Amino acid sequence: MSKTIKKICCIGAGYVGGPTMSVVARQCPHIEITIVDMNAERIAAWNDENLENLPVYEPGLQEIVAEARGRNLFFSTDINKAIDEADMIFISVNTPTKNYGKGKGMAADLKYIELCARQIAAVAKDDKIVVEKSTLPVRTAAALKSILDNTGNGVNFHILSNPEFLAEGTAIQDLINPDRVLIGGENEEAIAALVNIYAHWVDHSRILTTNLWSSELSKLTANAFLAQRVSSINSISALCEKTGANVDEVSKAIGMDTRIGSKFLKASVGFGGSCFQKDILNLVYIARSYGLTEVAEYWDQVILMNDYQKQRFADNIIQTLYNTVSGKKIAFLGWAFKKDTNDTRESAAIYVADYLLNEQAEITVYDPKVSAERIYADLDYLNTRSPEENRALVKVVNTPYEACGNAHAIAVLTEWDEFKSYDWKKIKDEMKKPAFVFDGRKLLNRKQLEDLDFKYYAIGE
Repeated sequence: MSKTIKKICCIGAGYVGGPTMSVVARQCPHIEITIVDMNAERIAAWNDENLENLPVYEPGLQEIVAEARGRNLFFSTDINKAIDEADMIFISVNTPTKNYGKGKGMAADLKYIELCARQIAAVAKDDKIVVEKSTLPVRTAAALKSILDNTGNGVNFHILSNPEFLAEGTAIQDLINPDRVLIGGENEEAIAALVNIYAHWVDHSRILTTNLWSSELSKLTANAFLAQRVSSINSISALCEKTGANVDEVSKAIGMDTRIGSKFLKASVGFGGSCFQKDILNLVYIARSYGLTEVAEYWDQVILMNDYQKQRFADNIIQTLYNTVSGKKIAFLGWAFKKDTNDTRESAAIYVADYLLNEQAEITVYDPKVSAERIYADLDYLNTRSPEENRALVKVVNTPYEACGNAHAIAVLTEWDEFKSYDWKKIKDEMKKPAFVFDGRKLLNRKQLEDLDFKYYAIGE
């Protein structure tokens, strides 16, 4: 008989922990859920009366938090209390790529995971089920188990891997109606306890149970396959531009083959987000560490192609603007890595901006959901220029019209729907002539813009 879970603690109140636990709280009102984080500012934002101020923007999230918060969903900075009282602990902390030492730029930095494990071990007085939710490199569960078993107070810990398969922008739908829920573990009872939670709203046929290794590797592999499709079509987009083919027509033709399917074949300035690059780098690192050089090089190519696409987009802007962007105002529409999220991790916009700033362009950014401080933090993190230089060269504004006024060119870097409905005639009238639009998301209507006398460039055309 599996253990009945009454209290859950989730460590980490970010893009995974927040939405996931909010949905679990809504679907399982009988379970008390506390989400904890060391970042007091973030917890305060989750507790804010005004739901517009939640730290994560996801369509549908505000309504769910409004319903469950204070009933069986709580946000707190008291990590020890939540760990102590919980039957089940989810770990949803950040696992960035290492930026130092061995494996720099490739391996995941597990220091946050380890700190979590040590804190759980120090506090726990009774048996706990520990669930890894963060995207992690394979074999993390083994490390977790080793730390917990060797430092604990004679407490039994059961480790489960339950990777998230959320797409930002549709995370709430993905949680309420998932393609599959994957649970990896070694202990039958612990697995059953987690299966029973999901079974409150997910059909049993969609809940897969595997061993720990398979669960961890399936997550990395799923993201690697998706990213590979994006890089594959982007490689063809470069060929389309040279040959006169249209990448949208090619995508449609191959996507109608049921063996290939139509998803993730949209050519663009490149993929971003916190997971694709990180997970492929992890896969590459693991393959290398087992001496599988050819496997590592195969997957590494997916990232090289993505970097190439961003550079190609920036190069095209420079060449088209008569080979110089020095002192020219370039308007960026969008900074988030995709629409319907305020997440900017690994966003193509950051790298295109960096490249243009190296050529002394002056960039003005408008994004409906991303704050100025986030944009500057993204640029500062690259360490290409001083924070002062970034603030001198990049301006963040509150309206698209202010961004585009007097600009030599507009670069569309996020596919926000609102960009389509702007008064493009008004924008054109207030720009330098000739007025260039570089559409990195193939979002706008070529005919409409060309009729207004814009010089319009889209990827793969």
